[in-house]
Amino acid sequence: MIYKIFTVAGLATFEIYAAIPTGFAFGLNPWVIFFASLVGGIAGAFIVAFLGEKIEKFISKYRKPKVEVEEKKPTLAHKIWDKFGIVGLGLIGTFTVGAPVSIAVGVGFNVPMPKLLSWCCIGVLLRCAVFTTIGHFGMKLF
Repeated sequence: MIYKIFTVAGLATFEIYAAIPTGFAFGLNPWVIFFASLVGGIAGAFIVAFLGEKIEKFISKYRKPKVEVEEKKPTLAHKIWDKFGIVGLGLIGTFTVGAPVSIAVGVGFNVPMPKLLSWCCIGVLLRCAVFTTIGHFGMKLF
């Protein structure tokens, strides 16, 4: 049983969308799935937050300098950032693409990391609660 819990937490470190169905496939209690995916999701956010700047510095050593190019159409991340700021990037970004990607985008935007990390953790909490609840009641239909 402990290996199943660690598997769910390990999957949640990278992607909660894979962790929660795996927990239900293992036959775990919904509360166990919720807490394991919550711990794994928050751990993934902290890992990316603390290693993100080091990875960016490592990559920037080998990156060619940017050449000025005409302005491109704004991406989804830029639209969310312009409209909702740190809260949107932390919550909406966590729900759509996950906390690690949201933090990586925040590092690119030079966002204050403690604020972004706290909003991403709240997003992970909400995401785990919503999707575990959906999974629990969805399994009751069968």
